[in-house]
Amino acid sequence: MMQANQTQVTEFILLGLSDDPHTQKLLFILFLGIYMVTVLGNLFLMFLVRADSRLHTPMYFFLCNLSLADLCFSTNIVPQALIHLLSRKKTISFRRCAAQLLLFLIFGCTQCALLAVMSYDRYVAICNPLHYSSIMTWRVCIQLATVSWTSGILVSVVDTTFTLRLPYRGSNSIAHFFCEAPALLALASTDTQTSEMAIFLMGVVILLIPVSLILVSYGHIIVTVVKMKSAAGRFKAFSTCGSHLMVVILFYGSGIITYMTPKSSKEQEKLVSVFYAMVTPMLNPLIYSLRNKDVKGALWKVATKNFSSRLRITH
Repeated sequence: MMQANQTQVTEFILLGLSDDPHTQKLLFILFLGIYMVTVLGNLFLMFLVRADSRLHTPMYFFLCNLSLADLCFSTNIVPQALIHLLSRKKTISFRRCAAQLLLFLIFGCTQCALLAVMSYDRYVAICNPLHYSSIMTWRVCIQLATVSWTSGILVSVVDTTFTLRLPYRGSNSIAHFFCEAPALLALASTDTQTSEMAIFLMGVVILLIPVSLILVSYGHIIVTVVKMKSAAGRFKAFSTCGSHLMVVILFYGSGIITYMTPKSSKEQEKLVSVFYAMVTPMLNPLIYSLRNKDVKGALWKVATKNFSSRLRITH
């Protein structure tokens, strides 16, 4: 289609996860189910937080931001992947690919920052409970959320710029199901060492630094919880932090494998991408809902309220 080393690529072909029609149909059903659970779960979690005044706290404010980032993160990738699973033409224009890459990085990097902010919130709540309300004011919460989204945008612009500034004049077949930096760099028609180094450094900023902050926060939390005399207090503290820690391990683990470790096989990279691009956004609201008494209480309150309203209408 393109003459190598002469014409800039104007569109890419996304090879996807499989070229077998039967497998593609099975993947379509699986991904559609995952996406529906992701959308409904995150929207419902945000609705619960808005509907129940008991959840109008800093922790759930940040959780709503995380749900919004999850929802946008998944929506940027999954619908197009579903379309390509059922269509013969699996192309994406250069501009759409650039937009998808930028949005993918914005929402993903913002999640990294938000998870670090949420760990700081838990640190203050458990290690300094008497001053929690004076430290985590709504002004501070809004500032921390703004910093999270801003840092995500800045890191994403740098990564996208260093990825797309390279010439793409050879093959236009991306061995992936969406436009991701490592898969694109493999198609560049020149040396990619500078771009890879820039992306690695941004990975240190948005992955390793937040992870370090999370580890320090949880180190202090563990020390504080162990010193608690009340078994009920220890259980409550660990159950509160357990959901957040599970999400941190799932998201950061897959992100670090992709961006901070030596290159692995293309199939392994695609499987890891499926996990953090589709599975993690689906699991986040489920983890926070099933392991959190406050969220379950809000769910029960909304359910009983609706049931009572229907009874009044019936009578």
